[in-house]
Amino acid sequence: MSDAPRPALPDQRLSRLIVRDFRNHAELDLKPESRLVALVGENGAGKTNLLEAVSLFAPGRGLRRAEFAAMARAGGPGGFAVSLTLDRDGAEHRLGTGMEPPGYEGRASRLCRVDGGTASSPVAFAEFFRVVWLTPDFDALFRGPAGDRRRFLDRLVLAVDAAHGARVSSLEKALRSRNRLLEEPGQDARWLDAIEREIAELGVAVALARRETVERLDQLIAQTRDDAQPFPWASVRLEGDLDDLVAVWPALEAEDRFRLALRNGRPRDRAAGRTLSGPQTSDLVVRHGPKDVPAGTASTGEQKALLIGLVLAHARLVRAMSGIAPAILLDEVAAHLDPRRRLGLFEALNALSGQVWMTGTDPEAFAPAGAMIQTVRIGQ
Repeated sequence: MSDAPRPALPDQRLSRLIVRDFRNHAELDLKPESRLVALVGENGAGKTNLLEAVSLFAPGRGLRRAEFAAMARAGGPGGFAVSLTLDRDGAEHRLGTGMEPPGYEGRASRLCRVDGGTASSPVAFAEFFRVVWLTPDFDALFRGPAGDRRRFLDRLVLAVDAAHGARVSSLEKALRSRNRLLEEPGQDARWLDAIEREIAELGVAVALARRETVERLDQLIAQTRDDAQPFPWASVRLEGDLDDLVAVWPALEAEDRFRLALRNGRPRDRAAGRTLSGPQTSDLVVRHGPKDVPAGTASTGEQKALLIGLVLAHARLVRAMSGIAPAILLDEVAAHLDPRRRLGLFEALNALSGQVWMTGTDPEAFAPAGAMIQTVRIGQ
């Protein structure tokens, strides 16, 4: 991630979304005409499914983190297709993804296409499109286990650094290999040395990417914070043994020190059945800024407002770092806010540059937005 100046930000809008045999939708063709779009319908109509379809154009498996085979419509041919059209700075780009029906060997494969050409992976979409999202699954983020916050953090990093997912996946694979080696009696120390060298390199790369994103996000929040806003500002930092290392030492020195810690920790890790140090044990520490208290001790309503503020700040960071104003996906957010915060949300979203897709069962929840928002009924 470079500090080099970016060109002027393009005016970008998702102007068309087509899904076929995706979740409960046999075929749906949406042509939104506004930057703020509300998908309204009864529970089970498939509103969140459409947000998930958009989220597939980010690296990873989408906002539900589901297996691709599970996304194909029940009773359909076994595959699915999602495509979107972007109007960007006067030009049009078409992105597509999906899964072919299982072939003769019983396997299904994912396809990615950009402007009619085949792309090797969803990472290719990052040149044209960035996505951030907030779903009810995040509601307990500040009270839940550290693993939930690490996944949330890695999603923040992925939105600005599309290669981060591959590094995290490779690190998880290497850690599993080390754990298996530690379980074997009389294991060859040379194999452990090799895998620990790989873990040290990957672990430091993951820790540095996380640290850069968190530091930039914290700085952006500090520069733009306003105690009068309906969504309180947050302070964020990383906590973990490797995070402390990369904060002090250059990357190569941090790798050497982490590799030595892995070697010295073999007896402890063998007894525990897992690796007890490294980026897989880090935590994202969030504080309620105006009150200066841990986010997890704030009220439920305060935590929800804090989380919304954090996601909006992240959207601004993505725009600043990538040069692309991200699409923002908000699942069932407005219904759980009081009237003041609901209106504040619409005003804050309207002030951002990216297109916003929201869901809700009650169209009245979006009424305060007035002409700012386009309401699309789903399932009717």
